[in-house]
Amino acid sequence: MKKCLINFLVVILMATSTHAQDRKSIKALFTEEAFEIDGKLLEPQWQKAPTQSNFVQNFPTDTLPATKDTEFRILYNNDFLYVGLVMQTQSNEFVTNSLQRDYRATGSDNISISIDTFNDGANAFIFGINPFGVVREGLITNGGSDSRDFSTSWDVKWWGEAHIADGYYSAEFAIPMNSLKFQNGSTYWSINCYRFDTQTNERTIWSSVPQNQMIANLAFTGILEFEKPLGDSSTSIALIPFIAAGMSKDFENTSDFNSFNSFGADFKVPVGKGMNLDLTLNPDFSQVEVDNFITNLTRFEISLPERRQFFLDNNDLFGGFGGGRNANPFFSRRIGIAEDKEGNTIENPIIAGARLSGKIGDEFRLGVLNIQTEADLENGIPATNHSMLAFQQKVFARSNFGAFFINRQHNEDADNARRKRTPKVQPRSRSRL
Repeated sequence: MKKCLINFLVVILMATSTHAQDRKSIKALFTEEAFEIDGKLLEPQWQKAPTQSNFVQNFPTDTLPATKDTEFRILYNNDFLYVGLVMQTQSNEFVTNSLQRDYRATGSDNISISIDTFNDGANAFIFGINPFGVVREGLITNGGSDSRDFSTSWDVKWWGEAHIADGYYSAEFAIPMNSLKFQNGSTYWSINCYRFDTQTNERTIWSSVPQNQMIANLAFTGILEFEKPLGDSSTSIALIPFIAAGMSKDFENTSDFNSFNSFGADFKVPVGKGMNLDLTLNPDFSQVEVDNFITNLTRFEISLPERRQFFLDNNDLFGGFGGGRNANPFFSRRIGIAEDKEGNTIENPIIAGARLSGKIGDEFRLGVLNIQTEADLENGIPATNHSMLAFQQKVFARSNFGAFFINRQHNEDADNARRKRTPKVQPRSRSRL
């Protein structure tokens, strides 16, 4: 007997636009010359590029200029987007809370740049660095109006270096164009740059954001103008295979043990200019970054962020419905775990999955997901198919109309699975006199 759970909901997400008519702008120069990414900005190309500065405070006030200014400039070619930054400082003593990639920005010295390649005010890439050359990258979704709209779980290969000098530190970025999806022939992107400065206790930003808004809010971006239109957007095909095997030898008993446990792979295939097709076969997710340690003293479970690469791209398209932890109709971290007959949470391996998501045109986003988990008859867990269809249509300046359909179907009834499990002999209890 099959069990099927279907959910369908339509929601409208409204976000008012606060774009000013006189948005700040910076021009990116096209260059065919190669240069070393060392954080020093000594190459002649940087001296030719137009520079933007005059950063303003976001904290402790949003009405004053930055105490210590920042300047940045941008170059590009068909392969890379180059960003050069110079941050004035009071001293060479900097604060960092971690030397680990994807550090947390608050409470430390660092600078970040956000890039909205489709100019929709809803989604953007973010790249950052601190004075010690530690980098981070992430995604901004749903306009960046809430802290939940920012995620550093997304990873991509790019290059960034920093250099500390007297009275300032500088940085250089080299971001591959094939890591960014954008419209063919784009002439401009939306962009912003913000900095955390512990020496002056300020958050400063290039295109001003009111203090009552998130500093990464995409409603307040400036314009990045390209000297000549970009070429075609092209994302590389990625294949990540894995094999789990083991070998051991007992020298005392002269016996060998060899095992070939499992194999699988993840695939990422670009579809068009704005869509991704993610495929996974027998994943073990052993390469996934571990979760942060959190002490939970409440009776409520913690909704840890998704870190598995298969689920990351356009994750907001699937998980952005509802009002948060207690009203989220789709939480991908629940796929791959299940409860046994005693109510314990255990791993439920994924057999295979497919996921098509991204942007079609300028104003329409589509997401389709299907994942099959295997049966665990011993623990009373049936094989389950998870599927979801979601779409998002842009309306007005920064508002969206969205709808989704969810189907979670057991291929075998859980009660039948429990009855089929091998009975275990329970020890009899004995009382002591």
